[in-house]
Amino acid sequence: MKMKAAVCRQYKKPITIEEVNLAPPKANEVLVKTKFTGYCHSDFAAVEGWLGFPVPVVIGHEAAGIVEEVGPGVTSLKKGDRVVATWMVPCGKCEMCISGRSYICTHCHTVQPQGNLPDGTSRLTDSKGERLNHQIYVSGFAEYMVLPEGGAIKVPDVLPLDQACFLGCCMPTGYGATFNVAGIKPGDSVAIFGMGGVGLNVVQGAKLRSAYPIIGVDLKGIKEAKAREFGATHFIDSSKEDPVPKIQELTGGGAKFCFEVIGDPGAMVQAYWSLGIGGNLIQVGIPSIETTTSLPLTLTPPHNRNILGTLYGNVRTHYDLPRFMDMIIRGDYIGMDKLISKRFKLEEINEVHQAMTNHEIVGRWVCEFD
Repeated sequence: MKMKAAVCRQYKKPITIEEVNLAPPKANEVLVKTKFTGYCHSDFAAVEGWLGFPVPVVIGHEAAGIVEEVGPGVTSLKKGDRVVATWMVPCGKCEMCISGRSYICTHCHTVQPQGNLPDGTSRLTDSKGERLNHQIYVSGFAEYMVLPEGGAIKVPDVLPLDQACFLGCCMPTGYGATFNVAGIKPGDSVAIFGMGGVGLNVVQGAKLRSAYPIIGVDLKGIKEAKAREFGATHFIDSSKEDPVPKIQELTGGGAKFCFEVIGDPGAMVQAYWSLGIGGNLIQVGIPSIETTTSLPLTLTPPHNRNILGTLYGNVRTHYDLPRFMDMIIRGDYIGMDKLISKRFKLEEINEVHQAMTNHEIVGRWVCEFD
């Protein structure tokens, strides 16, 4: 079938809106009509070449839509089902999966960087018949998606799809980091560097676990109101003030947990220096493949500091995402509607990319399809 899609053909160059071809779903795959896709910092990083995804690639990974067709062997979904796309699709067979760490499935980490679906091939070609790559199994900035059956999770009718799309990335990544990785306890002090979509969900996760203080840090003061709305008790505009001494002051010597949610080497160093004795730096943001940083590791052993990486909040998609949906529906997890600060059309995606370049995006901007 032919459809419109956002294609990155060259790093650091404008995204092109093209008519592309999407092959029908194969065995254990579904065709989904895209309804909403959030523009995540990881999409920005893909276009900038930070992550090394092969081009040309149809971008987007935080999407929700409606099943249009199911391939042979699909049993858990049917036409008309509302689904959120998830880019972590455990194979169930590798060492990571069978040891309970499906969030770092070896098969996913092998196949996704090649721009393939799980079977090692692509369903996308351009108007000349040349192959296009998938962005981590999803490619959500397109009118339709072919997803692995395990990469499409049903969404209850009462949960709006413009909110459900956040379960594809920013909500589990941020919230999951607070309990799966950090294990925050009541009264623990927390500082979060980066108040984008993921950072705001770290803030809310810390609030739900009764952390105090919860300190939001960002280069843009315009993000303070949204950070406080999600649960930040304090906010530091790091373009005007060094956050390290301020965090040390607010926490009485350093935070128990610092979350770096940007992928910026300077923020990583600041987050490390903001830790107290026995503190933990949770690295959520994904830096460029060329990024290096110099951390003062002399203090790591005597101060018992830890640096922990996390992907997708270490969630088990088919177990955790339905529970997160229930939390949102019950009102235990608030703000998914408030996270949306702007809706845009596919043709406006370059303006959105530029706004992220300029740090102008507050909350999440979401592409709305017809």
